[in-house]
Amino acid sequence: MSHPTAYPQARTVADFTHNLREVGERIEAALQRAGREPGDVRLLPVSKTVDEDRLRLAAAAGRTMFGENKVQEAKRKWRNLSDLDVQWSVIGHLQTNKAKDVAEFAAEFQALDNARAAQALDRRLQTLGRSLDVFVQVNTSGEDSKYGLAPDDVIGFLRTLPNCSALRVRGLMTIAVLSSDVERIRPCFALLRKLRDHARELDVVGRGELSMGMSGDYEVAIEEGATCVRVGQAIFGARATPDSHYWPASQ
Repeated sequence: MSHPTAYPQARTVADFTHNLREVGERIEAALQRAGREPGDVRLLPVSKTVDEDRLRLAAAAGRTMFGENKVQEAKRKWRNLSDLDVQWSVIGHLQTNKAKDVAEFAAEFQALDNARAAQALDRRLQTLGRSLDVFVQVNTSGEDSKYGLAPDDVIGFLRTLPNCSALRVRGLMTIAVLSSDVERIRPCFALLRKLRDHARELDVVGRGELSMGMSGDYEVAIEEGATCVRVGQAIFGARATPDSHYWPASQ
């Protein structure tokens, strides 16, 4: 996994264009290695902690959707950048009392992992007359510090979601173990793919997309079947805040 110091800050449209092109080339090379079709992976730039002025530059470089971990930060950016034609994907844990906000502004929610959140989102969306693309988050690393369903609980949870008719289940999401050892990372992604394949056989996972892979491991994720990669630092530059800040306090 690349060390954060390897990621200089992007501060101009040209910087963003360069970084996006470089990440795009790495994505396509990983697809080729895996014998997959070109263009088979969606790049979701993760803009947590990135200020709004720099997001305007990233939008000018052609990006139309950004991923945010914290609902409050995402909602503020949604309001302040409402003049831009961009959408917001919430990729962090949802407290039930924030369901109203996500239902209001998000185009996608990638961290669904409990019935209370699903029901709260569904109620709010029904009231607004909206629907929402969702991914079910799975804890494939078995770490207590991570949110997400235990692998054994995924199928049962997916079977309950048709009751929440405003939620459109698109697939599964995971965060691999934070490690520089590819052989520790790869099994997390392989497990998510195996779960997805099983869920597809049972017809409980919609299109069955796989959101997995971040700046340090997205190429491995693609080799294991990712259809969406969530890349922040390789696009925007190193964050002052470590990833552990966005995971539970026991991280």
